[in-house]
Amino acid sequence: MTQRQHPGTGAQPVRRARWERYRVTHPFSPKALAGLWGAIIGIVALAALLGWALDMKGGVVIVAAIPFIASWFEKQRTAFQFDPAGVRVGEVLLPWSDVSQFVVATPPGGQSALLGVRLRPGAALPPHAPVSPPHPDMPAHLHVAVQGRKFELSQMIRKARKYAPSQVQIVVADPSGERVAA
Repeated sequence: MTQRQHPGTGAQPVRRARWERYRVTHPFSPKALAGLWGAIIGIVALAALLGWALDMKGGVVIVAAIPFIASWFEKQRTAFQFDPAGVRVGEVLLPWSDVSQFVVATPPGGQSALLGVRLRPGAALPPHAPVSPPHPDMPAHLHVAVQGRKFELSQMIRKARKYAPSQVQIVVADPSGERVAA
């Protein structure tokens, strides 16, 4: 988490976290939604059972479980994300120190966009990291496909300037070659 000075006072640091990110989600998934509702129903049932069996307040279980359920659902929906902690491509988490470039490719047709990451020399993927099969339009090994309508290059550039380390570049790859995004 980063800190900045609270406007007006100059002395009180304000912590920023969740909203300091760039995130692109997978398309709607009935399976992920069913998992979310299943988890909610399961927790409510567990709370009722504990309330009955242990004469315990079931609301405590529900309130304690909500952050875990929300986190799990958000993880299921996230395709690509970067924030102050690092970069997430699919299920692979990378620290900023391992990333040298973001690579953006738009295959013909414009239905999807490919978002990838190039690692700095000497960096390696985490062990057992799931890697997508190579795509002819994407020069980076680690990448994900996202819906074209959910991706905006200008927003990614703006967020990267704000949150990413200065050495990380955004490169646009197209059939004519690669260029650094401005």
